[in-house]
Parts: sequence; structure tokens; C-alpha cells
Amino acid sequence: MFLLTDAVRGGWLVERAGRWATVGGVAGTGFDAYVRLLHPVHAHRSDTDTLDEQGVHHEVEHTRWPWAEVARRNGRVMHPLVQWSRISDGDQSRDWADGWRVDQSDNGWFDPDDLAVLTRHLRTATQTPEDLVVGAWDETSSRARQLMHWPGRDMWQFRSSLSELADPTWAHRIVPGWESTRYGHEGPRTSMIWPEDHAWVVASEEDWDSTIVAGSRALVDGVLANDHFEAFEVHEDDDLSWDGDLLNPRLASC
Repeated sequence: MFLLTDAVRGGWLVERAGRWATVGGVAGTGFDAYVRLLHPVHAHRSDTDTLDEQGVHHEVEHTRWPWAEVARRNGRVMHPLVQWSRISDGDQSRDWADGWRVDQSDNGWFDPDDLAVLTRHLRTATQTPEDLVVGAWDETSSRARQLMHWPGRDMWQFRSSLSELADPTWAHRIVPGWESTRYGHEGPRTSMIWPEDHAWVVASEEDWDSTIVAGSRALVDGVLANDHFEAFEVHEDDDLSWDGDLLNPRLASC
């Protein structure tokens, strides 16, 4: 992976930017199909029967949960435009009497392990699997010439390949020392990824906790069929903001 010296590779996609807060505003318009991947949440179970010297329950188990488990426990509804704030009561209902609790959902972070699984689908959907561009959001708003000016999200662009991204340790090996995020994840955030033939886009908006894959009908169907992902088909004009969740109640605090 290396830094591209100008923004030309992203020009085609900027021209297809949709309205803010829509699926097309995250991943671009004009693709045959779109799928939304919800970022799993970290879940922890404590032993509610014992306390340590500080009066704290010992954590005895750690895993990842799909959003559906939180929705089930809170009596909420899962659907394509579900919002974390609605199923977790604005982050107020994230722990339960059986000792389980969950962390906040991860905004802008598409886990490299999940990306590695996704590359298996992406490879079959492009003619240029070894010629990719990875966009990484620039938080400084430097407006440098090399930046791709996606609406509200200027990005540095790097050349990469699916072979590289198929290894979830790529960030540690290739860009050691890249800043840790405020959530403690080490390595870069892949805000946008696309191949040279423009067959698909993978987009993780910095402020939201899901990733959009845009591409062919076959690509989206394959991702939807993979049980590794908590995935829902969406459409380019769908509202991804909190207001897009029309099936779960909005609390006064949300």
C-alpha cells in the first residue's frame, strides 16, 4: 500500500455522490444493488455471584454480538434501516440482570477481520482485484491537492489490492504506528475502497456504525447469504440517519 499523489482516481466516484445521510451519499449512486453491514458490538459477561476486592464483578466471558441480540433483549425490531440508538434506548439499555453488557457500537470502524471475509465476495465481482484504491478520511481538513474531496469527508487515497486486504493484519504490517482511534483500534479506517474497474464500492462513514457495499446484484446477493454478516439490503435513496428508523420508538434523549 502506498500513498497516491493526486486525487484523480476518485473523481468518478465524487461525481456520483448522493444526498447527505442517504445510502448513495455514503457509497455513491448508480449501482445495481446495495447492502448494509451492521458493525457487531462487543459483549461482556460478568459473574454476578462474586465480587473482587474493589466490589466489582469479575468479567468471565467476552464475545461479539449482532445488533439483533440487543434488539431481542430490549423488545425492539430489526429491519434494514434500524438505528443503534433506537434499539439500545439511546445507549441507556446496554446491560442486563444476567451479567451481560455491551459496548457502544463502533462508528466508522469496519473490522479488518470482517473486511477479510468480505474480500472473498469482492474478488469475484471485479476484473481488477489487485488494483484498488483505499480512501482514508483526513481529520485535519488540510485540503491538500492529493485529497479526494468527497462531500464533508476529504480523503487520502492509497493504492492497495484484495490480496493485501484479505490479511486482517495488513495495517499492522504495512503501516506500523498509524494512529490508534479513540475506540482503541489500531490501524487505519478504510473509509472507502473500490477497484480500478469501478465494479463496486465499500464505504464506512466516519460517524455511523454500519458499512455499505455497493455493486452488482450478484455481489449483494452473495453478501446477504453469508451468515458471517448481519446484513440488510438497502437502496440508494434510503435514509441512514436516526430518523430513518421508523419502526423503533424515538426517546426524548435520542
